[in-house]
Amino acid sequence: MFRTILKLLTALTIASLVSVSPVSLSVMSLSVMSVALAQQPAAAPQPSPPSQPSATAVPQAMPETPPAAASEGAARSLRAAMPGLHELSPWSMFLSADIVVKGVIIGLVFASLVTWTVLIAKTIELSALKGRLRKALRKLAEARSLADAQLSLGAKDSVLSSLLNAAMREARMSAGISSDSGIKERAASSFAEITRAESRRIRIGMGLLATIGATAPFVGLFGTVWGIMNSFIGISKSQTTNLAVVAPGIAEALLATAVGLAAAIPAVIIYNHFSRVTKAYLELVSRSSGTAARLLSRDLDRSHGAAHVRAAE
Repeated sequence: MFRTILKLLTALTIASLVSVSPVSLSVMSLSVMSVALAQQPAAAPQPSPPSQPSATAVPQAMPETPPAAASEGAARSLRAAMPGLHELSPWSMFLSADIVVKGVIIGLVFASLVTWTVLIAKTIELSALKGRLRKALRKLAEARSLADAQLSLGAKDSVLSSLLNAAMREARMSAGISSDSGIKERAASSFAEITRAESRRIRIGMGLLATIGATAPFVGLFGTVWGIMNSFIGISKSQTTNLAVVAPGIAEALLATAVGLAAAIPAVIIYNHFSRVTKAYLELVSRSSGTAARLLSRDLDRSHGAAHVRAAE
């Protein structure tokens, strides 16, 4: 009996050191107990005194099930039940899904990667553009003319530099024309074209977010419908409505809808966020256009004033 207890304690210590699960610990304890009981020597039968034969025979008791066989049966049932605990994990459901459902899930995962890539790229781009444009507008706050503004900005390529270049080009090409309103109108037209081009450029990637947010749930729903149809076909072939048979196929089908929602919800949120950020940036571009228009107007008024002074002299 001491050996039996010692073996049992040793098994429990090893199990606690390797951090096995409770089910494995129960199986191990049952196995050790069964081996110990099987190895324990049976007690020698005691000689019984001869008894007088009786008229009525006592029926013998039915043999009990050996403890080793009972423990082996319990361990076998536990081992049979343990693999079922991992059958409905997302990865196993994906591996056992239909080829169409797999294609839908892979496409949705790729769309989700595109969404997060656009988020990172647009965040960096918009942050850099807004910071650069705010800094340029602060530099031009004290500029007196288009030439001074260009000297303040230097050779940096930005939307504000494009606006100043368009204003100077229009003033140079309109030299000798006395109508200031025509010059300002043509410059305003050039400013509008530059602003629209910048708006189109800054919205690159927004269309992808809108498309993913609008179509990903329906693509996932298509995968779900396809998977459920295959599940019903399998049910009709197996001719059983057991939940253990029906549940895996339906769970695999619903996985496509879950992945579709996981791809669509962030895309819609990120699209709305960038819509607000892009609107704020375009307001800065409009401010830049107004700054360039004011500098052009000052240059025109200054040139006409100098002409009047020369004419008076």
